[in-house]
Amino acid sequence: MRVITCCKAVPEAQDIVVTKDRQISIEKAEWKFGQYDLNAVEAGKQIVEAVGGQLSGLCAGGKILDNSKLRKDILSRGLDDLYVVMDEKMEQADTYQSAKVLEAAIQKMGDFDLVLCGAGSSDLYAQQVGNQLGELLGLPVVNAVNKITPEGDKIIVERTVENAIQVLEISLPAVFSVTSEINVPRIAGMKDIIAANKKSVSKFTLSEINADNLPNSSSEILSTMAPEQVDRRLNILEGESDEVIDAFVKLLSAELK
Repeated sequence: MRVITCCKAVPEAQDIVVTKDRQISIEKAEWKFGQYDLNAVEAGKQIVEAVGGQLSGLCAGGKILDNSKLRKDILSRGLDDLYVVMDEKMEQADTYQSAKVLEAAIQKMGDFDLVLCGAGSSDLYAQQVGNQLGELLGLPVVNAVNKITPEGDKIIVERTVENAIQVLEISLPAVFSVTSEINVPRIAGMKDIIAANKKSVSKFTLSEINADNLPNSSSEILSTMAPEQVDRRLNILEGESDEVIDAFVKLLSAELK
């Protein structure tokens, strides 16, 4: 079985700086692959370990993807090889543009059985790319998957729907978006890190995958600002008496007026 896991490089959250005018700066931020994508990589690795096959990684983005340390990190997580689509147009791509590029790259990569995505990217978390990618590929697509069990040419998946667990039998090929509850991503050991140096990395431009003419963005980011800081009131009420509860309700009511 060939599994393709899609992943996105994002700035490290703890390195993001909020300036005095509430602007967001990522100039000094380290980059990494999103935590939700690591769940998808781990899910793919477990499938390949169970039934055999190949686990390929696919990412699209800007020049940051030329960072060998970044690529080595994701390869050490269990990927057999990595495919990178690198173009400055992808730095501000919306979900549909990203899905179009991933779809074109997957067609270039050849035959596959399963495409896995994380629940959402760790920066925008729009939760749309997996669904849009499945539609573009013309394949069955299921999101919010928290368990995957391969059975021959089909896969049994489980997803939580309100207060119930939905069990689906899906024919391959297919596209799944997995939740963060599906697994705990493995931590790469020294052997994994050393082995990552020898794994194949294939680089594409948009023209090489016939994706030069990206559709116009369906959205426009007007600004990205941190919330305005407000001093805490420090109204602390202790106890469980009716008087304390009444005082708490009065405080809330006053704030909501």
